[in-house]
Amino acid sequence: MALTPQWLDELRTRISLSGVIGRSVRVTKAGREFKACCPFHNEKTPSFTINDEKGFYHCFGCGAHGDVIRWMTDHQGLPFMEAVKELALQAGMEVPAPDPRAAKKAEQQKSLHDVMQAAQDFFVRCLAEERGSEARRYLASRGFPAQIVRDFGFGFAPDSRTALKEALSGFSDEMLIEAGLRIVVEGKEPYDRFRGRLMLPILDPRGRVIAFGGRILTAEKTDAPKYLNSPDTPLFDKGRTVYNLHRAGPASRQSGRVVVVEGYMDVVALAAAGIGEAVAPLGTALTEHQIERLWRLVETPTLCFDGDSAGQRAAMRAITRALPLLRPGHSLRIVTLPAGMDPDDVVKKQGSAAMEQLLAEARSLVDVLWEAERDAAPLATPEDKAGLKARLLAHCETIQHPDIKSLYRRELTERFGELAFARKERAPFQSRQGNAPRGQGQLWKPAPPPLAEQDKARMLRIGTGPSTSLLAAVIDGLICHPQHIARHSDALARLQPDNPDTCALIDALLVQADGAQPLESKALRTILLERGLRLPSAQDYAGMRFGFLGSGGDSAGDELAEAIALLVELPAVEEALGAATKRHEAEFSDESFAEQQRLLQRRLALLARLGQMGRARAAL
Repeated sequence: MALTPQWLDELRTRISLSGVIGRSVRVTKAGREFKACCPFHNEKTPSFTINDEKGFYHCFGCGAHGDVIRWMTDHQGLPFMEAVKELALQAGMEVPAPDPRAAKKAEQQKSLHDVMQAAQDFFVRCLAEERGSEARRYLASRGFPAQIVRDFGFGFAPDSRTALKEALSGFSDEMLIEAGLRIVVEGKEPYDRFRGRLMLPILDPRGRVIAFGGRILTAEKTDAPKYLNSPDTPLFDKGRTVYNLHRAGPASRQSGRVVVVEGYMDVVALAAAGIGEAVAPLGTALTEHQIERLWRLVETPTLCFDGDSAGQRAAMRAITRALPLLRPGHSLRIVTLPAGMDPDDVVKKQGSAAMEQLLAEARSLVDVLWEAERDAAPLATPEDKAGLKARLLAHCETIQHPDIKSLYRRELTERFGELAFARKERAPFQSRQGNAPRGQGQLWKPAPPPLAEQDKARMLRIGTGPSTSLLAAVIDGLICHPQHIARHSDALARLQPDNPDTCALIDALLVQADGAQPLESKALRTILLERGLRLPSAQDYAGMRFGFLGSGGDSAGDELAEAIALLVELPAVEEALGAATKRHEAEFSDESFAEQQRLLQRRLALLARLGQMGRARAAL
């Protein structure tokens, strides 16, 4: 075994950083941190802080920064391995013996790093040459200063299937394919992944190139994705990588914040406006691992989403993923930009001060969760209001930390009570404003702007079982008949599969639904494969033979619509059935038993219809 990052992380977590530093320097408790006079430069007023929870020390005077291993090497003067052995002894851990296989893997990764750096050098050269003139004009149109272009490493990929291979002839085709720079399609010669695109390198926390993002420049290519990222490789895991983290980390220590935006071009735009602590996920919704990475920098990152419906969906997905992870002091704040604007639009049209103002007015996670669920459906009847309460409590149940779960339940229950009983308690003092409908909250305040219609629906979690198989078949059917994607985009946006690969595939289909023109099935498959997405196959839907997978025309569209209606209703009924069963076990009343049986019968009817649909093609 070798000194893997996981082993080193375990070593750091087992050691008290303040305890180690306290053996050489006098430290004092200051809130949740420790303070001391910096041992790396002479000072009389303490500016050296130690954060045990995040595992680093930092001096605001001289900039000294590091973890417990860095302390042992920089302050104690030990070589790296000696420092590791000393700390392992204190932590009661064994230092792993060298592993030849791990050494070989490390050497392989080093070679891939060489490939990626060579590709980056090639793209930068192309941007400066005549063939990069269109890319340079695009950068100029965005108003990016030359220094920003150099700092972020912009480049250009020529519109050729072999230009990169020829430029990197010193590396084998196998290495270029493994690095995600070339594509292999059965029955064809491998070809360059990035062609005719403005290129942006994606770096790891150590500043090494591990992947690329490319923006298309030729408007005529309507069948190509606007943005294209590298696929997952031995160096790059898009669900674990946070773009610009290596620059945002130092900047966040000065500003005390991290701003999470939706895309890497938003990151560049904010950096050009003087906001250097911006980061972005890479083509997927913010993952649990990315949230944990951000919490190592600041306790409450600020998520900044576009003001359109896609941005609102992204906000709710981030919230539902963050809720189970919440712990004391760690949460999210959320900014919603004006409708139709992204961070670059705000900065260009209103100035960086306007962006700073929006960031300063970021709302808490509980506020956004409450408002989203409150506005998700009409609240005209007692049943509607009971539904709101059930949704809010369901969110609370996902929170793992018991204190935070209890506090969320109390906070949201109190808000629900103020909403549900506001008319009875305050009727003598209320004055209706305009023609505002009843049952929409506190009537003496202006009503919040309504969400888009596709957002007025609850997210539906799809774990395992019949819903998973049906979802795989529906996705396969939509790829076969992409002209129907836009028709069902609202329903697709509500689905929340446990499998992150399926989430990414649904997101990709929703992007196509927003396009100006529908794609042909073959072109859509090519785009999805180039993005590194895994397409469903017959084994994913347990051999069921749906009619829409073989037929065309109106019949396929009608069958797809029925399958999607089933897909939306089945998990909702299963969730309601689970809740009704728990309620009956607690109450054991005739009413709770009747509700449980009603939902059980409905679930059986849905499963029966699913079985009939799955045999439909076989019967033809």
